[in-house]
Amino acid sequence: MAEIVQQRIENRIPELEQLERVGLFSKKEVKSLLKRGTALEYKLHRLIITKVDFIAYIQYEINVLELIKKRRSRIGYQFKREEIEFSIISRINNIFRRATTKWKEDVQLWLSHIAFCKKWNTKGQLSKVFSSMLAIHPEKPALWIMAAKSELEDRNSSESARHLFLRALRFHPESKKVYQEYFRMELLHAEKLRKQQKELEQAEIDVGEYEFSPEIMSGKLAEVVYRDATGKIQGADFILSLLTITAIFDFTKELQDTIIQDLQSKYTDDSLTWDFMAKRELEATVGEELQSAKGRASDIARREDRCCQVYEEGLNSLNTEAMWACYVSFCLERFRRKTNVQELKEKRQERLLAALQRAHDSSLLKEDFYKNWLQVLLSSGDSEQTAAVAMAATQRYRQSVDVWCLALQTMVRLGSGATGKLFQDALTHMNPKLSLPLWQLQVEWSMTSQSSEETEALFQRGLLSVVPAVSMEIKEKYLDWSYGAGGYKKARKTFTSLHESRPFSKAFFTRMIQMEKDQETPKMSNLRDFYERALREFGSTDDDLWLEYIREELGPSGQPENCGKIHWRAMKLLEGESVERFTAQYTLLQTGHI
Repeated sequence: MAEIVQQRIENRIPELEQLERVGLFSKKEVKSLLKRGTALEYKLHRLIITKVDFIAYIQYEINVLELIKKRRSRIGYQFKREEIEFSIISRINNIFRRATTKWKEDVQLWLSHIAFCKKWNTKGQLSKVFSSMLAIHPEKPALWIMAAKSELEDRNSSESARHLFLRALRFHPESKKVYQEYFRMELLHAEKLRKQQKELEQAEIDVGEYEFSPEIMSGKLAEVVYRDATGKIQGADFILSLLTITAIFDFTKELQDTIIQDLQSKYTDDSLTWDFMAKRELEATVGEELQSAKGRASDIARREDRCCQVYEEGLNSLNTEAMWACYVSFCLERFRRKTNVQELKEKRQERLLAALQRAHDSSLLKEDFYKNWLQVLLSSGDSEQTAAVAMAATQRYRQSVDVWCLALQTMVRLGSGATGKLFQDALTHMNPKLSLPLWQLQVEWSMTSQSSEETEALFQRGLLSVVPAVSMEIKEKYLDWSYGAGGYKKARKTFTSLHESRPFSKAFFTRMIQMEKDQETPKMSNLRDFYERALREFGSTDDDLWLEYIREELGPSGQPENCGKIHWRAMKLLEGESVERFTAQYTLLQTGHI
């Protein structure tokens, strides 16, 4: 081992000598570099080596590179790079290779090596790293794509990128992402050739016998990829993703038409096809004669009407929830667009409400859209229709807590007399484990809209819930309401009546403690009682509660001599990490740091 380390250290001597000779480092710094490098090298030759040792060594060498770069900039010396930086970069690459050989499965380690190669512009090494990584991890499509992009962007080699994509497709013949990026690469290659040809023509340079292939420049290779991809991968979403890529390039009109024809002929049973075809109607440009805002709004309204006609045609052949979702989403998106033309705004609202109503009548309206529907109706001031839609939503989605909450919030906002019964219906139909939001809404509504007797009766019903989350929340709300309605005495009475009714939350006790502190003359005996009750429930896990208790005893109304006993009890009851946290915080408290 020592011989190997010594050899590697000796290999560093020429670069260290150069660093000192050219004035980038002092003699003392060179010795420090040698000493530190030796220590790090020995760590990599121990019987038990860790990944951390390799990473620390690599990071140290990168830091040295960065320091050299800064010092070169400072003194203006730019020579001897081959003897200095190249030697260090070569050593770092070697350390990375040793690490990735030992931990082949660590993708992050491979990616760190790649990032280093890119930063320090070692393109030849970069290809080798990608090649080694892909031999170990051929099952990851993202790595193939990364390697191909590197060949295209860093090495400007379309041929190598194409070769990598073809190899990737052998391992992942049905990968959408690989096909999408391969398709994009061929279009980028065609665009690059078109630019080259244009630049040569402008410069009037004779290229001799070389000819630019018109087929390649028009995207025929990309079309071949498209045909192969759609032969293996079905679905309108995939074809649309390729069409989106194609639309980026200005020379692909013919290819776009081909893709659209395939979409219309093969996937008329997919809502995405109709959605795309409908939205295409919006792409028509406004004529030059439409200069006024009203004229432009009229043109937009006509195009939106044509979109709706396409959606209607789609619904005639594909009356599904997904199809209605596309139609309603379009109407909603157009409705949300700002316009100063009142006629256009009204027409969009009318169109949206009609689409929502028809989708609901067909029992094909998605749950999420009911919220939008109610918002529109509330803004229009149609209370009767709003209430009807809220009730209809609960009939359609009886098991959805979100729909019930939405309907109840709407009825509360409208001030409906049927709100109380609707709360009862909601709790009847909902799974008790999911009913907490409903209880929270009902309590808030009752506290503001019902008598004290009715609110107290509601709290009593909530306390009987078998769901711990509901029971704990009701206790907290009941205590807060009692304090607000009847002051401290009523809150204390409520607390006393509930203090044995488990389960509890910590907030139930801390709120009672705070209520006591808020009195003009808080009683320490009451505070001790509240803390003791809380510690019976949470004393084994909550170190903060013990510390708060000790702080109270250290206060003006407390008895500091009790702190030792409280500390002893805390150390006896607390478990796990809570003991360490408590000990540390107690020490800081004693020394006056908190």
